[in-house]
Amino acid sequence: MSKMKPELFSSPAVLRCRGGAPVLSRADVPYPADCVFNAGVTRYRGQYVCAFRVDSGYDGRGGFDRCVIGLAFSRDGVRWTVQDRPFLTPEDLGDPEITRVYDPRLTVIDGDLYLCFAADTRHGLRGGIAVVRDLAGIELRCLTVPDNRNLVLFPEKIGGRYVRLERPFPVYSRGGVDRFDIWISYSRDLEYWGDSRLLLRVEDVPFANDKIGPGAPPIRTDKGWLTLFHTVDIDRSRGKNGWEDKWQKRYCAGVMLLDLEDPSRVIGLCKTPLLAPETRWETQEGYRTNVIFPGGLVPEDDGTVKIYYGASDTVECLATARIDDLLALCRPAADLPGAGH
Repeated sequence: MSKMKPELFSSPAVLRCRGGAPVLSRADVPYPADCVFNAGVTRYRGQYVCAFRVDSGYDGRGGFDRCVIGLAFSRDGVRWTVQDRPFLTPEDLGDPEITRVYDPRLTVIDGDLYLCFAADTRHGLRGGIAVVRDLAGIELRCLTVPDNRNLVLFPEKIGGRYVRLERPFPVYSRGGVDRFDIWISYSRDLEYWGDSRLLLRVEDVPFANDKIGPGAPPIRTDKGWLTLFHTVDIDRSRGKNGWEDKWQKRYCAGVMLLDLEDPSRVIGLCKTPLLAPETRWETQEGYRTNVIFPGGLVPEDDGTVKIYYGASDTVECLATARIDDLLALCRPAADLPGAGH
């Protein structure tokens, strides 16, 4: 397969674990699974908890018959024990409009575990927020308005309010093409959200020319909220890459820093990728090659973080970095939407 142009490279601050080999794949799942990826990971009740996307029933034309969310547990964050059945399915939500659930994110707030996820419905994409009860089921708190998802919760209230990052889909108002940006919204009860503000634009990120969106939930540092996001650029010269007849996009992981007291202010941004597709699992094998999607950012006691990311929309991989090194990458950027308020 030809390389994407322009070539992009990962930051030397990040080390891929196991040489980039997956830490979770369909071989680990005891129920139908073609692709296992885009996981949300956190530490909860003395162990690592991983909620992951499962696509199954590939139709040979680029789609899947089924999309659900699985759950797994680990003592070291590398070797996982997967539950013997899906954790969340469309049927569990009791709404015949919902056809798929996917792309989970996990956040612990005041000792409670929250699950954010995406849902396809017959009349628009939506994002959901739920409380996980005893690691056995969920209590749904809200579904967003149509055409808004990639929800990510902050791990604590700020100014008495819950905070989330999100990515609306304003195709009509953005010229009829993908030009999706990252927004921030607030809530006092997790159900009704507002005070929405533009946080980061596609044009603020030099290695994106199509869209950007939230990645893993932010983590608190002394310098600010360390925040991962995903980026998309397109190379129209490319054709078949992966299982589909035409896949011309590349997904990378980026990193930024948000103000602790006012997270709508971007106070630092790395203008090169944190992680770009490079290994064979990211560029040569799988459903959609040249895809990295960060969904988990777990701080460790030794000053490092574990970065969990989906590769090629097919498997889940792991990288590590020092928090101080990631903070150093987030250089001040005065020209961003929230920099001046």
